[in-house]
Amino acid sequence: MSASMNDLEEVQKVYKGSRPLMASLILIGGMICLLLVVALSISFGAADIEFKTVWEAVFHFNPELTAHQIIQEIRLPRVLGAALVGACFAVSGSIMQGMTRNPLADSGILGLNAGAVFMLAICFAFFPGLPYMYIILFCFLGAALGAGLVYGIGSLAKGGLTPMRLVLAGAAVSALLVALSEGIAIYYRIGQDMAFWYAGGVSGTKWEHLQMMVPWIAIALVGALILSKSITLLSLGDEVAIGLGTRTGMIKFFGAIVVLILAGAAVSVVGAVGFVGLIVPHVTRFLVGSDYRWIVPCSAILGSLLVVLADFAARMVNPPYETPIGALIALIGVPFFLYLARKGGKEL
Repeated sequence: MSASMNDLEEVQKVYKGSRPLMASLILIGGMICLLLVVALSISFGAADIEFKTVWEAVFHFNPELTAHQIIQEIRLPRVLGAALVGACFAVSGSIMQGMTRNPLADSGILGLNAGAVFMLAICFAFFPGLPYMYIILFCFLGAALGAGLVYGIGSLAKGGLTPMRLVLAGAAVSALLVALSEGIAIYYRIGQDMAFWYAGGVSGTKWEHLQMMVPWIAIALVGALILSKSITLLSLGDEVAIGLGTRTGMIKFFGAIVVLILAGAAVSVVGAVGFVGLIVPHVTRFLVGSDYRWIVPCSAILGSLLVVLADFAARMVNPPYETPIGALIALIGVPFFLYLARKGGKEL
């Protein structure tokens, strides 16, 4: 009975510590900011376009106008792809950190991104011309391969998994998979095709890509919202979650499926971009508390905003050339990761 009371007290602390007003402001204000940044990103580029023209191209498309074609065929799918990718990486990172209670967890650090890119190399080398739908499925499998290797290797050490062991295993597995991908690229002369995914970018996003990935992402995001309450309990520890009647094995299984879908879909569009799933969940928890019912949706908004801004900056730093968005996000992500590692993997 005393253990049960302690469990309830822990949960009550989490719920009392949540800040729904701040979360609501992030959801509403973040969405408004995201729409403004999307409009800016569509308007500015190698050829600047007025906001009025952007509005007309979106709601009153005229295929005879060059500006409308640029917006509809190039910039709009690119910006929407960046927003979706940001939401995918951020939500997958928040779920991983909640389920594993590891604040250093991120799809890039734990080998999911490298595994997905490895399977992309397999696709380009052995199955050229493969439809995009199958490429997404291969990315899911690659993400699962990377995660399985990382958790398997990290668990071999005496004392089991720790945050730092998991990161070290992730670094080793990621390095191995990237080396194998580069070896395949050199041997089969597909380096030009793979260069885009190594650098990270959304410039090649097309409407057909979005049509393929949106259903997967929508299902995974809804699943994340459904699981969010249970992930809050898991973040307090397995014993607390079990004491409150949570079926931890089932929640972790479905949570892992959601993470693999989100990470795989994101990498199939943007490539191996890291640190989004590390930075955004920490900032979100700092702002709204530890209740994942707020963390998941707020992470999606802030992740979208981060990647859209990074893509916008990538085009404006050295026009008309583009800077890889992975490099720009790493300028923030690497110091942030070192800061967390210095604290011993503790929260902000």
